[in-house]
Amino acid sequence: MAKEIPLEKIDDYRWRIPKKYMKGMRVDGIIYANEKLLEQAKSEEALQQVANVAHLPGIVKHSLAMPDLHWGYGFVIGGVAATDPAADGVVSPGGIGYDINCGVRLIRTNLTAEHLEGKTKKLVGKLFDNVPCGVGSSGKIRLSIQEEKEMLEKGSRWSIERGYGFPEDLQFTEADGFFSLASADAPSKRALERGKNQLGTLGSGNHFLEIQVVDRIFYREAAEAMGLTEGQICVMIHTGSRGFGYQVCDEHVKTWIQVSRKYGIDLPDRQLASAPINSKEGQDYITAMACGANYAWNNRQCIMHWVRQTFIDFFDTSKDELGLELVYDVAHNIGKFEKHLVDGTERELFVHRKGATRAFPAGHPEIPEKYQKVGQPVMIPGDMGTASYVLVGNPLAMEQTWGTTCHGAGRMMSRRKAMQLTKGRAIDRELEKRGIYVRAKGRRTLHEEVPEAYKDVDEVVKVVDAAGLSRRVARLRPIGVVKG
Repeated sequence: MAKEIPLEKIDDYRWRIPKKYMKGMRVDGIIYANEKLLEQAKSEEALQQVANVAHLPGIVKHSLAMPDLHWGYGFVIGGVAATDPAADGVVSPGGIGYDINCGVRLIRTNLTAEHLEGKTKKLVGKLFDNVPCGVGSSGKIRLSIQEEKEMLEKGSRWSIERGYGFPEDLQFTEADGFFSLASADAPSKRALERGKNQLGTLGSGNHFLEIQVVDRIFYREAAEAMGLTEGQICVMIHTGSRGFGYQVCDEHVKTWIQVSRKYGIDLPDRQLASAPINSKEGQDYITAMACGANYAWNNRQCIMHWVRQTFIDFFDTSKDELGLELVYDVAHNIGKFEKHLVDGTERELFVHRKGATRAFPAGHPEIPEKYQKVGQPVMIPGDMGTASYVLVGNPLAMEQTWGTTCHGAGRMMSRRKAMQLTKGRAIDRELEKRGIYVRAKGRRTLHEEVPEAYKDVDEVVKVVDAAGLSRRVARLRPIGVVKG
């Protein structure tokens, strides 16, 4: 029988796994959850993974988990850990994940729900036709290896220079859509080959393109700064670095068991295989991971271009008339060097965010001027039949979670179990009865991603709001969905 994990209640939304629980834990584990979400997390290995991450060399303060936590590769999905390069801190590919810079982009429009009355199904069909999706899908953009390398090093600016968007899109993308550490010499030939024809594609699984209606405003000042109003149509894009990012991660997790041994890194789970940040291996991974991040920002930028074009053609009018402005784009699978206060002293740390979203507060120098008074926008996606949320970062997040909040609802059912439980059901017809039109490459995805396979996104978001990590701004409900 597995050893029971001791949990100490800190307050209504925080729980501690003390470092005395396991020999080798360097810090405590801290889980953000209410009673209901904590019980769901106890049913799998998620809590043990939080404790395992606390063994990482150079980890600072805590091993953290957000309320959408669920089991992942090495790190819990919903996991956050900062390591200090100056104190033999390590980087762990499992702490960033296979879909490097999977993230979310929100586009606001000047349309209201009334403008789409009787048209939503047809518009979803047009988006499905214009935005390639599905497993292994190829896009409209064909790159030579040299062109791909240029894209990997330039970040989103590469797409803008080729007409897939506008210069102002960059300022509303995390890090201006550019990870400067990227070196196109770092990824393997196989990674480059997998990525060269997938730019501008949605992929499959939990990735989506949704037409949404703003159905509730919680924080009016922030909503006004973002141009969001009740009844308004928005479009949310949720995808990442496709086969390119997967390949980068896969190649490192397969070979880093030996790398960990080389540096004498002893960890309780081989999936946490790590290398010192300042080692050659650590630097090689970080530069390749940065390429994956730049790939994903370009990918979402190109998809946004197809979305804008589809709306312009469908309504036979101009972008200016329709709005179609980027609210923000934020990553939720990434590792970044950031400056944070540790015991009153500013230190540069390497922050792993895996299924967790950056949530910097008002006044932070890395967020756009437009949002300086309200905080960085945070997008929390639901899935097909559930709501999505927009939040903003709070100062308390900088004190407790390295400026981080949750990233979604979080699975509570495996894809296999979801398939079994929904066998014989017509998920698309069920959703259509609720006023949600769905187009997907295959029925399997609809069964795997059925809404009941996920935790209650309303509960998850309430926790991060009540805990002071991020503040709810708006709730958006889906009316049209494109899935892979």
